[in-house]
Amino acid sequence: MSQGLINVAYIGATILFILALSGLSQQETARRGNIMGMAGMSIALIATVAGLVTGNYTLLVGALAVGGFIGFVLARRVEMTQMPELVAILHSLVGLAAVLVGYSNFLSHVEELTGVEKTVHDIETYVGILIGTMTLSGSVVAYLKLSGKWGGKPLMLPARHWLNLGLLIFAIYFGIEFVNESAQGDGLFPLVAMTIIAFLFGIHMVAAIGGADMPVVVSMLNSYSGWAAAALGFMLSNDLLIVVGALVGSSGAILSYIMCRAMNRHFISVIAGGFGSGSSSADVEVEGEITTISVEEVAAMVNNAKEVMIIPGYGMAVAQAQHMVSDITKTLRKKGVNVRFGIHPVAGRMPGHMNVLLAEAKVPYDIVFEMEEINDDFPNVDVSIVIGANDIVNPAAKEVPDSPIAGMPVLEPWNSDTTVVLKRGMAAGYAGVENPLFYKENTRMLFGDAKESLEGLFKAIN
Repeated sequence: MSQGLINVAYIGATILFILALSGLSQQETARRGNIMGMAGMSIALIATVAGLVTGNYTLLVGALAVGGFIGFVLARRVEMTQMPELVAILHSLVGLAAVLVGYSNFLSHVEELTGVEKTVHDIETYVGILIGTMTLSGSVVAYLKLSGKWGGKPLMLPARHWLNLGLLIFAIYFGIEFVNESAQGDGLFPLVAMTIIAFLFGIHMVAAIGGADMPVVVSMLNSYSGWAAAALGFMLSNDLLIVVGALVGSSGAILSYIMCRAMNRHFISVIAGGFGSGSSSADVEVEGEITTISVEEVAAMVNNAKEVMIIPGYGMAVAQAQHMVSDITKTLRKKGVNVRFGIHPVAGRMPGHMNVLLAEAKVPYDIVFEMEEINDDFPNVDVSIVIGANDIVNPAAKEVPDSPIAGMPVLEPWNSDTTVVLKRGMAAGYAGVENPLFYKENTRMLFGDAKESLEGLFKAIN
């Protein structure tokens, strides 16, 4: 394939990627956005393979087949509830690719550069490996935390900020040494030293972030993986990789900013340490007694209600109860009950987690509302049903100034006539903060597995 045709294919793929991002911004167009993204990637792969002048095609096709097979199997086997950890581990693969390409690029010396060109090339290689290594180790830690293999509490090492500053200074120092030594035909030692430092920095950066901030971490790592891909593009002189990496990196950064603003947090404070880093659940003093309720009583409430608000959380995802929630919603709407959903920006373990689950269960888009759209309506709601959510409905964020989550915007179901909370037990949320909502006079607790409780509620409603 001629270079002209390859460039045309790359331009077409870039346009499709931009349209894909635009489509993914709305629930109604998300499916179309996915299709455009897949089409763009297919065009990019075909053009890249066809444009190779020389190379081991057997090895290339074999690698494509293995990668495609693994992706196909994961797509078929991974449950929607496991999407956050899958996304995190896939980010690590992008970082690993950047590291491997960077080292290959440094060791191969295929083209001899001199002067400013060599300096720029060395900086590209160094920065690409730096970002890739941080993305690799940070994404692995995020995967372990999201999958429950690493605790949700932030790792608070003594003088951790000074430690991060020291690692950054060493990375800059070794960068200067690498450029100087590379000009003399060496540079392997500072490059390896930086890789070790970046690996440790990535681990510490994510380990120090608390559980309630994990959705921001996922979007942040998404941004890092994009910049790692852009660095790959510079190292390989591939314009498409540069453009796509910049698209992913910038969109991930914008998403991180939006989510931080939704939580009334500064991005730097998230990196410095997550919610609960300086306090514990004991810092929130809770008074009162909990009031339990039966499935039959909840059924009577919602059957007689005019306005019902459902607030899903990670507990709904774990119980895989979204389909039963959809069935209950359809039944109540047929009876004339106005059922709506309130979604917090950081509900679940990744951006848009709850929206994806509800879309999978075919809940109509027009009854799913973001927190800013729905919070003022709670005084007019008869029954609010909280399914496995904790931190995102915690009134301590507004009522307790010293709370670790003070200032975080939350959904306000306590302003409705009655709030029904579905939980397994009285454990604190992922941020480790006690929830006064459970002890309010108009709150009723329905204990048990969310899916089993909702199945019982569905039968009782009918």
